[in-house]
Amino acid sequence: MAYPLDVGGVDDYPVKVGSCLITMVEPHKGFERAFNRWYERDHYYAGCMVGPWLFAGSRWVAPRRLKDQRWPKDTTIANPYDAGSYIAIYWVEKGHHDEHFNKWAVDQVRALYAENRGFPERTHQHTSLFDHLGSVYRDDDPVPIDLALDHGYDALVVLWWDANEGDAKGFAETLKSDYVPGLVEGSDIEIASSWAPSVPDEPKRDVPMDLGSSSGSTNRLVQMLFIGGDVEAEMDRIHNYCDQIEGDGVAKLLLAAPFFRTVIGTDKYVDEL
Repeated sequence: MAYPLDVGGVDDYPVKVGSCLITMVEPHKGFERAFNRWYERDHYYAGCMVGPWLFAGSRWVAPRRLKDQRWPKDTTIANPYDAGSYIAIYWVEKGHHDEHFNKWAVDQVRALYAENRGFPERTHQHTSLFDHLGSVYRDDDPVPIDLALDHGYDALVVLWWDANEGDAKGFAETLKSDYVPGLVEGSDIEIASSWAPSVPDEPKRDVPMDLGSSSGSTNRLVQMLFIGGDVEAEMDRIHNYCDQIEGDGVAKLLLAAPFFRTVIGTDKYVDEL
């Protein structure tokens, strides 16, 4: 492929995210520091990053002051609502979902557990696979969603939705046209991306741990809001956005959860969970 000499836009390059893994986990009491180091120094790489066609990953953490800003409290995503102090997200290149997840990842996890490289002192709250439906950008020349995990955003807010009518794809189009532009304009929210379960109503996978709540059905949509700035200053805006969608009868919010980016190689926030 020949590239023009001028600057390429958001869609001008061939490497695209097609699907992702979202894994939200709660370390058991007293094992927070050990979990952070095990995941960062072993499992992040051995369980995910070294796999075929997985090209980016990131980890995020919710100290107590962010968990206190989650809503609604009667969620089906985490049990209880404030469980899941850490969330990790990984991008797999478009067209290669099966090669990574079905032909490599399950066998790799089993092999690691057989070598006692699991970490039993943790509980998965929500670990599922999702397909990219689209992204809305605040800026005319934005950071593409494909680069979002490497960009170094300050924070992430994850929204889990169930559409009241239709499927996730139709709901994503409604969000794109009617709601998200007003959310991102003039804010620190640079990207609002939408994702649907890779396998709606997926049965429990044959892996050596309970993966928590299900990915959802055909009407499930997950939004990831990437924030360059103060996430706490944006929470009222995000709350109003969610209230408008629910008030219009478009969808039900299952959980809104803000996170800070972890500081790699440190135990920052471990004592604030």
